[in-house]
Amino acid sequence: MLVCETTRKGKKCTFMTAQGCSFNGGSCAEIIEACNGCARSEQHENGWFCTAFPEPSVKWKNGNCNLATHVQSAVADAKAKLNPIKASKRRGK
Repeated sequence: MLVCETTRKGKKCTFMTAQGCSFNGGSCAEIIEACNGCARSEQHENGWFCTAFPEPSVKWKNGNCNLATHVQSAVADAKAKLNPIKASKRRGK
C-alpha cells in the first residue's frame, strides 16, 4: 500500500500506484450527507472523506451503507407464524 497523494494525503491507500491514484476518476469522493456522524469519516485539508470506501454515494445507493457506524439496523422480532394444524397434532401426543 502506498501513501495517498491526492485527497487523503499522508494516509495509506490501496488505490495509490506509482503512476498516481488508480481509482475511477483519479481521487476519492467526499462523503455525502447520509455519512454525517459516521466514525469512518475523517476530515482532511480538502474535505471530509470515508476511511473505508473511496466513493460513499455508491454504498448508500440501495439503502443504508453496510459500513456506517451511526445507523442501527432495525431487526424485527416478529413472532413465528404457527400452523394451527401442526399445533393441534403436537397437543395430541
